[in-house]
Amino acid sequence: MSLPIMDEEFMRNPYPAYDALQSKGSVHRMLLPSGLKVWAVVNYEEARIALSHPALSKDIDTSVQLGYFDREMSEGGTPRLEHSSVGRHMLNMDPPDHTRLRKLVNKALTARSVKKLEPVIEAISTELLDAAERKAAAEGGVVDLVEEYTAQFPVRVLGQLLGISEEHFPVLTGLTAAIMSNDNENAGPNMARFGQHIGEMIQLKRAQPAEDLVSALIHARDEEDKLSDIELVSTVFLLVVAGYETTVNMIGHGLRALLNHPEQLAALRLDPSGIPAANEEFLRYEGPGNRATLRYATEPFELGGVTVGTGEYVSVLLGAANRDGAQFGCPHQLDVTRSTAGHLGFGHGIHYCVGAPLARLEMEIALRHLLGRFPDLELAVPDSELKWRKSFMMQGLERLPVRLHKN
Repeated sequence: MSLPIMDEEFMRNPYPAYDALQSKGSVHRMLLPSGLKVWAVVNYEEARIALSHPALSKDIDTSVQLGYFDREMSEGGTPRLEHSSVGRHMLNMDPPDHTRLRKLVNKALTARSVKKLEPVIEAISTELLDAAERKAAAEGGVVDLVEEYTAQFPVRVLGQLLGISEEHFPVLTGLTAAIMSNDNENAGPNMARFGQHIGEMIQLKRAQPAEDLVSALIHARDEEDKLSDIELVSTVFLLVVAGYETTVNMIGHGLRALLNHPEQLAALRLDPSGIPAANEEFLRYEGPGNRATLRYATEPFELGGVTVGTGEYVSVLLGAANRDGAQFGCPHQLDVTRSTAGHLGFGHGIHYCVGAPLARLEMEIALRHLLGRFPDLELAVPDSELKWRKSFMMQGLERLPVRLHKN
């Protein structure tokens, strides 16, 4: 059974470990940091198959009720309780429930709907960069872009979309970071706290509805009976966690990649129209998620030369699949002009990220503003000194110290 070493080096650069796994096959038995036994899928072709295979279910609640979760947890493991009180969302469902909930959310997150938010997103980005520039001027030109920009940008946008007021941001982002970490022991209590906080927000929103997505979901719950109380809380939980984490890491990874490849940075500065295509390469090269959420087999089936038994869990390692040389030539090289068609940065199949249009627009605006406004932008520390979050679920920088202007 393969077990990745969750040390600082793996968090910074998991790709040598992924290469070693790929050289030995497409699918491997592995322990997640929680102690759950899974089949880990590391090659591109098998990853796409697994992400849409009819024998794999996302209904984690059912797998728990059938005893599969307890059976597959190793002795001494600490389950993350993905089936907790905030786990009844579309990402943990199969059709028809998945289809029903996705339709409710999708109306607000189509490319056309998201495009209407562009002026608001532009204004939020400008305001945050104004503040970051003032802070850098007062502190020798260096600023932590995670603290001052990438961690604030998506939550401010989500606040506008969902109708969440600013005083809730610190609690929500703090709990999100804790839940996405490898702290399995406290994952359950943190999810419960998150659910309680969302429940309180929903009660306030019921009293004062507005033209926002949370109000629309409450209306669907109270007036149209299209989702249950627990589905309402869980859906808001998913929108906050996924919408925040994905964008924070996308922007940080993309900017770091460019700062380490000055010739490609210069090309995008000269022709910013290339930024949307470059963003797809950033998603392939170093996407926001190390692995997809869990699936379990409802019946035995063959995948990558192994038999996945009934009740066994499958975890698709997206970072490994997107660096599979059989699909993408020179996979460890950044090339913002390459074709990245079919990359798995947002998943694949019916669970493809519903917020992808919003995340893409946020990243496009962020990089356009950063590259256009700061022609001398550079890392303020060697890349080897950057610190990475301790999470096997999400890959993200703890800090990104940059120099906005030359001295």
